[in-house]
Amino acid sequence: MSPVSRARKKAPQPVTHSVTGLFKEILNDFSALGADPAPVDVELLASEVLGQFRDVPLEDGDEPLGLELIGFAQRKITPGAAALLAALKVVAETDVERKAAEAGLQVVLGRGIPEPAWAADLGRVTAGECWRTGDVYGDESSLLCVFSHGDTAYGLLALLDFTEGGRVRDLVVIEQPADVLAEMREQAEADPELVVFEAVDPAEAHRLLSDGLAATDHLEDADVSEDYGRFHAIALTWSRELPEPALVPEVAAWSDDERAAVVEQFVAASGEDADAARAIGTLLLEHGLRTDPANPLRVGPEKIARFLEGVLGEEYELDADHEDAVEPVVLAWVQWTAERAGLTETAIAALDEAVADYLSEYADEDDSPLERYFGDVGDLSPTELADALERRMFAVPSLTTEIEDEEVDLDPTDPEQRRALVIAEADEDEDEQRLILRATVVDQLWDDEPAEAWQAAQRLQEGELDRDEIFEQLIDALENSLVDVETLEYDADAYVAALAGL
Repeated sequence: MSPVSRARKKAPQPVTHSVTGLFKEILNDFSALGADPAPVDVELLASEVLGQFRDVPLEDGDEPLGLELIGFAQRKITPGAAALLAALKVVAETDVERKAAEAGLQVVLGRGIPEPAWAADLGRVTAGECWRTGDVYGDESSLLCVFSHGDTAYGLLALLDFTEGGRVRDLVVIEQPADVLAEMREQAEADPELVVFEAVDPAEAHRLLSDGLAATDHLEDADVSEDYGRFHAIALTWSRELPEPALVPEVAAWSDDERAAVVEQFVAASGEDADAARAIGTLLLEHGLRTDPANPLRVGPEKIARFLEGVLGEEYELDADHEDAVEPVVLAWVQWTAERAGLTETAIAALDEAVADYLSEYADEDDSPLERYFGDVGDLSPTELADALERRMFAVPSLTTEIEDEEVDLDPTDPEQRRALVIAEADEDEDEQRLILRATVVDQLWDDEPAEAWQAAQRLQEGELDRDEIFEQLIDALENSLVDVETLEYDADAYVAALAGL
């Protein structure tokens, strides 16, 4: 059973067009509590009431609905009004509302309505242990804090999204927190290389909750669960019983020199085109500094997914010349940052697989090289895929040609169309034999057969030769291995030996 399924849930109240009608329904709910409800039930009802108001639009200058509700209840001489105000005195989200509810309660009590017998027990929770479980990459974490009302323990479970500054995406109050804690422990034990499970100091838990709720609440249209609003007020109420939030050192801003130095380290390690790796690596670092300033080089599948969403949404400006390099450079970045982080082989493999899936989705959205250079990636691993993509893009760098003065996109996975691209790229004065040999070398690089052709090309790249110079040397090696100039049959062993000498 999932933690959410244990939540203490009341059927959602509809938001009516009449605020007065809504307020009357709320008073009826509090009147129906009876003489001896459990304090947690009162707190949850008050939290749900306040959660409804999050979805009600307000005009500029309108009084917050919480204060309107308090004013409405203060004018009623009923036990329901006293119950509501007693609850809001504790559970309301702001000091202003809590003080207004306390003042309103005194007005109602002054008119002869008795204070609910349970009022003194509201908010009197004892904070216990806090635990968290999350992915080993640090993208998301589930934080569980245990609170007790007398002898009964409850749990506050929050989902923290560190790809967006640690904001809270989901909140739920659970019964039987010991069962949920056992589930969290079992998940980590079942997959210790991918799942983290650890105790969290209550002061640090308070900081994570406080900062995470504030980060979400500052967003204009936050993506949150249905439960977020319902449990928001009670989360704030119970969190006040935790130790003061832990202080964290202020994160120093990175200088331009520090940024450039890290990017150049990546460029040197990436094996990709330097200009493209530098441009895209700079954007990846910028994304990390903006969304994860305390650890900008942290890598995780969801963090990469957010970056790709930013590229597609033009949140990051990417030069058109580098668009085709997004996939190989991102794969190289993932490998580089994962190794820097000391992730295990299992964690890196899972990361590669997840990122490859996101890149595939990106390719579908952006008509990217992965889609254009591969009809089927088969069983290639992400690392093999990155190398194959680099190799094929070297063999056929341009997928367009002019036919009758019109620019036409061709499919390089089709051998005939690939040959047309080779012919379009060749110099007009290149003789027929050299042109056929050029097409043969392109096919060899495309299929990676023999593998020594690409290995030779990579060595020549390290010698700072440009692509045209490298192709001339590869074609020379093939031409010097011909055994029949008519059929262009060549000695495979001699050709491999010639490639090894490049």
